[in-house]
Order: sequence, then structure tokens, then C-alpha cells
Amino acid sequence: MLPESAFKVLEILERAEGALSGETISNELGITRSAVWKHINELRMMGYDISSSQKEGYRLSQPSAKLLPYEIHKKLRTQFIGKKMRYFENTPSTIWVGKQLCSEGDVDKMNGLVIIAEEQTGGVGRMGRAWVSPSGGIWITIVLKPCIPIDHIFMVTMAGSIAVARAIRKEFNLGALIKWPNDIFIGNKKVAGLLLELSAESDVVHHCLLSIGIDVNVPVTNFAPDLRDQITSICAEVGHKVDRAAFLARLLKEFESHLLLIESGEYDTIIQEWKSISCTLENRVQIRTLKNSFEGEAVDIDEFGALIIKKDNGKLERVIAGDCYHQ
Repeated sequence: MLPESAFKVLEILERAEGALSGETISNELGITRSAVWKHINELRMMGYDISSSQKEGYRLSQPSAKLLPYEIHKKLRTQFIGKKMRYFENTPSTIWVGKQLCSEGDVDKMNGLVIIAEEQTGGVGRMGRAWVSPSGGIWITIVLKPCIPIDHIFMVTMAGSIAVARAIRKEFNLGALIKWPNDIFIGNKKVAGLLLELSAESDVVHHCLLSIGIDVNVPVTNFAPDLRDQITSICAEVGHKVDRAAFLARLLKEFESHLLLIESGEYDTIIQEWKSISCTLENRVQIRTLKNSFEGEAVDIDEFGALIIKKDNGKLERVIAGDCYHQ
């Protein structure tokens, strides 16, 4: 990450109405002109478009398109989610980083920490499946120490799913819907997925890691040809690249507000909102679990996040985990 002094140079350039000389910046910060030049180059390497001329000096022409904590924090309006962040240009997996941090540090102090990667080289989805995570997406893991009974911990995923769908709807006016158990769809194409990993023993939750992956500014041409009719991205839906930092700030605010509802015991509020933006309920589905496969109509979701299926023989089946295919 960039040193704090580099961001102080950036703040000065952001406030300026025109170009500033290196001498002006060095005098304001009490550093040498060569240090200013060094920081300008560091900012350029992080994606900031800064022009320079001997006559006028430095001018910030374009902010960075990278998902930098500095850019997110300018727009973030949360109490604790995202106040602390860890940023990586690339990493095998943000959830792997989260596991490492939780094993080495005080999880109580990490509650709400958001781990961000521009690119994951070994992203993991449900059932250990590979999750393709190219640059341009949002690939994050949130470290949580929630005050939620262990039998309601699935609601963390519900809160995350609602937050992603609501943020997409509010930010881009796209009709995002939740597909049980943890995917977000626009139309009949997947745009995002979530994964919750839990560390607990008996009835005590030590911590959990909520990973969220969203195809934001990822061109559809980056997807494998056989996946292009199944996956979409936000930029493909709106027709242009979008501000990822502003979108993530909104998403984290949405997630925090729904998480606080769960922690205050407002379970029914969360369940009803999830139902209102579900594309699974009232549809005929095929369920595949580790033990069996069956079909029926998805009629409800219970307070523990289980999907209720009315099978063709009229019997109700409660599905806690499995793959759900719309028919």
C-alpha cells in the first residue's frame, strides 16, 4: 500500500482548483521536492492520472479506478463495517487472508474488517468450486464477530444477499434478485455470489467470514464462451464501466444496517425482505444434495434459512444445503 504521505499529496491535488508546483506541495507538507516527485510516481503506479509540466506543475486529471481503501472511505457511511480495510493487488483468496488474520490476531478488534483484492488467483465458491475472479470485479471478505445465536448464523448470508441486491438496485436501477442459497441474478444470469465460513464450537460462534464476489467492471468477453449465457456483469448491463468504490461503500452500508437488524433480533424483518426479492420462491426447482436429487416447487424459506420444497407427491421437504436449479 501507499505510504500515508503519498495520500497527503493526493489530498492537496484533489483540493486544488488548478495545477500546483512541486514547491507549493513540498512547502505545505514540509517535505522535499524530490519526495513530492517520488509520491507523485507512487500515485501514478496506483492508477491516478497526474499530469505534470515544468511551467504549471502537477494536476490530478483522473482518480484511480482501483478499489483503494482511500477512495472507498471518502464515500463510506458505516459505523464499523469497513472502517478497517486490507488491500491487495492480488491474492490467492481473500477468505484465505481472513483465516490467516483470525488465527494470528484478536478477532474482537477485527470485527468489520474488509479484505479487498483487485484479483484472486485461487478464489473459492460453494462446495470448494473454483471462483474466477479477474480484475474489475469486487472480491472481498468481511471478518465478523456477530452477536447472533449459532442457529441463526445463516442470516449473515441472508443479510449479505439482501445488501448486494439492494445496492445493485439503488446504485444502477437494475432488478437484481436473490437465488437460494447465495447467488444474485440479473434476469436469468448470475452477477454475484456469497460464501460464509464459520468458526464455532458447541453453541459459541468465534467468528465468521463472509466472502462476496461481484462481476462489476468485467467484460462478458472475459468469461469462458460456455458461461456467457449464464453470467453477466454490472458494466454489461448498464453499458459502461461504473464507480466500484461508490458501489462498494453503498453495499457495506446496506450490509451493516441489515446485520444490525439481525443482532437486535429482527429475524422476521430480514426473512420478509429476502422473500420480497427472491427469484426462487414460487418457482419449480431441482434440488441436488450430497445424498439425493428431487424436484418440486419452492414454497417458502424458514427462519433458519432452509428452503421448503413442495414435492410432486405433495410432501414438504426442508433443504438446509444443496444446489438449486430453476426449471
